[in-house]
Order: sequence, then C-alpha cells, then structure tokens
Amino acid sequence: MLKVSVISPERVLFEGDADSVVAPAFDGEVGILAGHAPMMTLLGKGSLRLGGSGGSFTVEGGFLQVIDNHVRVVTERAERA
Repeated sequence: MLKVSVISPERVLFEGDADSVVAPAFDGEVGILAGHAPMMTLLGKGSLRLGGSGGSFTVEGGFLQVIDNHVRVVTERAERA
C-alpha cells in the first residue's frame, strides 16, 4: 500500500492510501507500486490516476517524489477528473 499526497498551491487535494499511482512525467507516464525505489521526476500535463479509491486528477507541472512507499505529488495545477 502506498501513502499518497496530492498537493496544489491552493490546497491538499488528496491524502490517503492507494494501490498504485500512474502519473504524467515530463517524458511519458510513470507507474508506481509498493516497494518502488526512491525517485523524483518532473511532471508534465495529463492524468494522475490513483489505484483503489483515490480516483484521478488532471495535473499540470510540478514534481513527483517516492520515498519509503510515500508518494508526494506537488503540482502547479490540479483538479479532480
């Protein structure tokens, strides 16, 4: 299980658990499951999908960080899809 935070300049959009995360990195989609190696990537524009009951968001810009099964998405713009 992943702990996921989706943060925009206005507010925290999501804070909770997800089975998986698929995010629009600047150079293509990236998929993250539990046990993923630590990483950081820049985000592009597209759909951020949280597996389980997290739902999906449209995001644009920012970054994604993975450390110890915690995924932090800090984006310039985001809204629920």
